[in-house]
Amino acid sequence: MNKEDRFVITISRQFGTGGHEIGAELARRLGVKLLDKQILNEVACRYHVVEEAMEKLEARNPLWRDDFTDFYRQYMAGAEYNGQEQDITSHQLFEAQAEVIRKIAKEESCVIVGRCGFHIFRNHPNCLKIFVHADDDCRKRRIGRKYDIPESDALAMIVDNDYSRELYTKTYTGSEWQDARNYDLCLNVKKFGVNGAVDFIMQSIM
Repeated sequence: MNKEDRFVITISRQFGTGGHEIGAELARRLGVKLLDKQILNEVACRYHVVEEAMEKLEARNPLWRDDFTDFYRQYMAGAEYNGQEQDITSHQLFEAQAEVIRKIAKEESCVIVGRCGFHIFRNHPNCLKIFVHADDDCRKRRIGRKYDIPESDALAMIVDNDYSRELYTKTYTGSEWQDARNYDLCLNVKKFGVNGAVDFIMQSIM
């Protein structure tokens, strides 16, 4: 990847690895935009869907997402809303998010956390696709400290979130989320920590 030209960096990550923090620090050092929740906000505006409804949808297991229209209508029935209702399926939502991501990436360099960025930019000529991982013990400790919970509860969160990310990726891209062939760089964050991981990535960029 050549950082002198317009570029894209995508970060996929196991839950509890600090992948979002790595993406944020990487974007800060490179002086580029970080794309994460911003995507949700823009898609919500495009489809006249309130942000809370979008976030509830995003938090659900993809197997439960196949009928967004029912969920959307049920939500709107119990909420104040003056916009024009539009039907949208979960696959249309994914494509809408992908379109927003591509639009931003055409205009400026950016770092994308999650959202199957590795798949959306699989043919991009100047993209670095990263997967961040660590063993369960490392992730349990990090999640336990972050949320002040026992490691047993942290492990349950790890299992649930990893499963959801694997399922989301498989549902919308047909790819295996943890398949190293999807990425240019797979990084074990246990050996680096967040800042060390960013240092390593920065050294890997031309």
